[in-house]
Amino acid sequence: MASTTTHKLNTGATIPAIGFGTWQDKDAQEDAVLTALRAGYRHIDTARIYGTEPAVGEGIRKSGVKRSEIFLVTKLWNNSHEPKDVEPALDASLNDLGTDYVDLYLMHWPSPFKAGEDKFPKDDNGKAIPGTADYVDTYTAMEECQRKGKAKAIGVSNFSQGEMERLLKETTIVPAAHQLELHPWLQQPNFDAWHKEKGIHLTQYSPFGNQNAIYSKGQDLGKLMDEPVLVEIGKKYNKSGAQVALAWGIAHGRSVIPKSKTENRIKQNLEGDFKLDADDVQKIDQLDKKLRFNNPSESFGWKFYADLDGA
Repeated sequence: MASTTTHKLNTGATIPAIGFGTWQDKDAQEDAVLTALRAGYRHIDTARIYGTEPAVGEGIRKSGVKRSEIFLVTKLWNNSHEPKDVEPALDASLNDLGTDYVDLYLMHWPSPFKAGEDKFPKDDNGKAIPGTADYVDTYTAMEECQRKGKAKAIGVSNFSQGEMERLLKETTIVPAAHQLELHPWLQQPNFDAWHKEKGIHLTQYSPFGNQNAIYSKGQDLGKLMDEPVLVEIGKKYNKSGAQVALAWGIAHGRSVIPKSKTENRIKQNLEGDFKLDADDVQKIDQLDKKLRFNNPSESFGWKFYADLDGA
């Protein structure tokens, strides 16, 4: 089955509600992307730091799916925040992806690292060496990439509300999308409503919460996808708890980007594109624990999510 639900961006473009995440396992991504596209995914999410752009590009090429039918997202990494480095960084991504444009280009984090080849420049304590670029100036350089057509739309990832408000005030192009951690255990309804008011689309990463191997926090809670309410609702639709978690995000007008490298799971995730009854959506809305699993504030030397739930 193909993912059929789409959402509208403020550019007028449509974004498929279920995307395929390509973080980690870079050696497996070419086959995974090929499998995903053949299964019906038309939204692929990658990033410069993942190291998966060449594999994503090759998977797209091998799939035979027209480039125009794929919504392709990549992200600017923290060591390329100096305005003069933004377009060359995008050019490098485009080269690796084998395309002359991306559908959405995101600033991966608001926090700059020291400019240069080193992707994670560290001090003697293993902490990131900060850069001097201001995310407003970085975003302004991204605006130029959109004007040139190298990015059909631009946006951000992992910003706080205060950072978003400043960005809107001091730049020209309203971000088309904001990608952030969001799932039934971290719902951030006020922040979600703020984005809707501003016409900014939300994409949920880690839609299964603490399922991600890198997250040490919350492993003693059991898996979000095994949450009894999700499992019980799933029985009604002959779906899994994981598929219900995806459908909940879609019901709220957001896109979701689960990741997997196994063919069976890749296909199962795509079947999370189904309609939940309103009362089931409301039941899931009651599961919020304000529980954030991804917060690299200490290692990045930046206070993330300062004004958000789960900070």
